[in-house]
Amino acid sequence: MNYVAPSWLPGGNLQTIWPALYARRVQGAPPAYRRERWTTPDADFIDVDYLVSLQTIETNQTLLVLFHGLEGSSASHYALAFADFAREHGMAYAVPHFRGCSGELNLGPRAYHSGDHAEIGWVLQRFRAHHTGPIVAVGVSLGGNALLRWAQEMGASAAAVVSAVAAVSSPIDLAAGGHAIGKGFNRLVYTRMFLNTMKPKALRKLDQHPGLFDRDALLRAKDLYEFDNVFTAPVHGFKNTDDYWSRASAKPHLRSIKLPALVVNARNDPFVPASSLPSQHEVGSHVTLWQPAHGGHVGFPQGRPPTHVFAMPEAVGGWLLRHAGTKTRVGTHNG
Repeated sequence: MNYVAPSWLPGGNLQTIWPALYARRVQGAPPAYRRERWTTPDADFIDVDYLVSLQTIETNQTLLVLFHGLEGSSASHYALAFADFAREHGMAYAVPHFRGCSGELNLGPRAYHSGDHAEIGWVLQRFRAHHTGPIVAVGVSLGGNALLRWAQEMGASAAAVVSAVAAVSSPIDLAAGGHAIGKGFNRLVYTRMFLNTMKPKALRKLDQHPGLFDRDALLRAKDLYEFDNVFTAPVHGFKNTDDYWSRASAKPHLRSIKLPALVVNARNDPFVPASSLPSQHEVGSHVTLWQPAHGGHVGFPQGRPPTHVFAMPEAVGGWLLRHAGTKTRVGTHNG
């Protein structure tokens, strides 16, 4: 990915925050979604948003599935940008929401986490059962790590479900990313932002399921390490945060992936230290690494103010389509 950041947006933090708040993420009208509710094997539910297209839908068209990041949704700036890419290239597009992220709290005690490959697998298998054309999947941040963990667990059989996968700005070394976001500016801005939504959701979950975790300990949590130690890890079957971050990280298992996989990380991502990123000799032959010097965390802004975020979906989406054996249309996104 040959990405060059605008000169007036220097540094990983500006390249992260500005695109999320101000950059254009679509051409023309915002994408329209149609929502389906799926009942999960454990009698809970997830909500899946499908792109409503004005084009003729072909049964064999390529389906792009996006797994969002921590506290994300189909309305996240990157999800809208990928929806715009899918619309531009005549693809079907779907965003399955992790539990509790669609605007309605799910029923069971579990929520979601960075290594939730079982949920990813169930979702992709359901898409595969109902879609006759090629399927490609992209995961952003947390969703990307979980998607890679699914590909790793499935090995050679993953290719029977999807043609290719991509992870964008994913903290594939969860300990490195977790400690980075808990320090300095990151702690003051990003950690606070995440906890402002995650704590209330967890407390509502406690109201649903009394005794699920220690309420006072959760209220005292000041960073994601402490939050995960009280809620995420024990609720999802991990001993503690260290056990969760170790077992859920995708980085140690990248050689196990047996289908085309793209891993994109800007080297100035404030959430993902460059020193924690793998080199090509550490991954299997099916894995392609893109590590541009700039881009921030799911940022990659381009153009004049207010900028746009089309570059990353064009590059990643184009890579996925090539590995799906699909001819891409010529994009019309301009700076």
